Amino acid sequence: EEIPRMIEDAGAITGEVKSQDILDKLHAETSYEVLVRNVDPDVATEIASTFHGVAADHQDIRQYPNGAIAENIIGKVSMDGQGQFGFEASGDAMLSGINGRSTEDVSTDGQVIPGTLRDVVPAVDGAAVELTLDLDLQTYVQQLLEQAKANSQAESAEAVVLDVATGKVLAMANTDTIDPNGNIERQLAAGKDFENQTISHPFEPGSVAKVITAAASIEEGLTTPDEVHQVPGSIHMAGVTVSDAWDHGVVPYTTTGIFGKSSNVGTLMLAERLGEDTFAEYLDRFGVGRPTGIELPNESSGLLPAREQWSGGTFANLPIGQGMSFTTLQMASIYQALANDGMRIEPRIIESVTGPDGKEQPTTEPKRTQVVSPETADTVVSMFRAVTQDDPGGLQMGTGANGAVPGYQTAGKTGTAQKVDPNTGAYSNSDYWITFAGIAPADDPRFVVAVMVDQPRAGVEEGGGGGQSSAPVFREIASWLLNRDNIPTSPPMEDLLILHAQ
Repeated sequence: EEIPRMIEDAGAITGEVKSQDILDKLHAETSYEVLVRNVDPDVATEIASTFHGVAADHQDIRQYPNGAIAENIIGKVSMDGQGQFGFEASGDAMLSGINGRSTEDVSTDGQVIPGTLRDVVPAVDGAAVELTLDLDLQTYVQQLLEQAKANSQAESAEAVVLDVATGKVLAMANTDTIDPNGNIERQLAAGKDFENQTISHPFEPGSVAKVITAAASIEEGLTTPDEVHQVPGSIHMAGVTVSDAWDHGVVPYTTTGIFGKSSNVGTLMLAERLGEDTFAEYLDRFGVGRPTGIELPNESSGLLPAREQWSGGTFANLPIGQGMSFTTLQMASIYQALANDGMRIEPRIIESVTGPDGKEQPTTEPKRTQVVSPETADTVVSMFRAVTQDDPGGLQMGTGANGAVPGYQTAGKTGTAQKVDPNTGAYSNSDYWITFAGIAPADDPRFVVAVMVDQPRAGVEEGGGGGQSSAPVFREIASWLLNRDNIPTSPPMEDLLILHAQ
């Protein structure tokens, strides 16, 4: 029983080493057992030299110098060096390399017999993979999300930042990311995890998805930004009555105003012009219901009913972002296409791969899809500046004025989606996903920022408005980026965009 006592003493700091566990392994009918890991080297050497049949083995341990930063993406390896989560798992084959081996004879007292070395196979290093992430930005976004979660008393918060021209992921963050250098069990018990929620947790997008109806209507020539629509307070479609989030009579909204004010009724009026088949085509063009193709494991496709399964009420829900689900990355990808002259580029997380020979290896080129024409994309981005527009009188104010960045034109869309109450199966009147997807600067797009706050509690009014919503998180991220990168300020807008005609 001397061996368990010595090992238990060596591992007493962790509180995870028990004598009985060691004894069970010593009495196991196997030829090889790992008695314990992470023992003090001096103690391990003493045990190995004292007891025949016990050996001390040096083991390399993966270092995570940035702790929890980007851990939802990077993941973790096991004690044996095998990828368990994140890119460590999906990229395990290229990262791990090939172990070397050799054979030597050992005397009865455990000493290597000189001159017996043979069968030497050298080890081959794994590849070096550089990700597209901006470490400073990733750090800032994670800190900001934790603050937003705390301020709004939300369940969680997520954000993705894409480079408009390349589709590269500059930041991809969610709250409660685990620190692989800390006590894993304790962190798991506290609600932290390794999951990358920005790609694995789809949610109903709500009004942030209305941009698809806007783009399709402009592309098909069915409306113009300045067309005035007489928008009632509710609309009846296929046996379903849909109302706006606020009570009103017939209001003269422009097309720009329909989206700037986030009118469900106005959006469905435009969707009726499109028709179900054309609208379904644009959902497909924007990649709704399909994974983005990013080089990370466990990406969700989101949810989109197959066209042949649409019921009468489906078309009354989808154009306003109900009855389907996105991930935060999918949401960002939709807005990237519009910001990039209508060209959708599959998001990418791998910047480069360098082989063990020091030579850069080819990577898969992202798929490119022209979703809408450059003219349509430019028109839609210009229209959606109305969302962050402020107006002291209120008449021409957008729903996301608190997402505006001083000195820069921004475009985007707010979203408030009711969560389903698990007890009733109906939409809740108190639990929401609050979203915002935006483009900065709108006059010369560089970045897309998508934000989702899950079930905020503090200051949330009935209907999901108010409180610490996603628009201010967009504002802070966009402002930080634009200032850090010294992006020139936007020319001032000459006049307010007209949302409410007079």
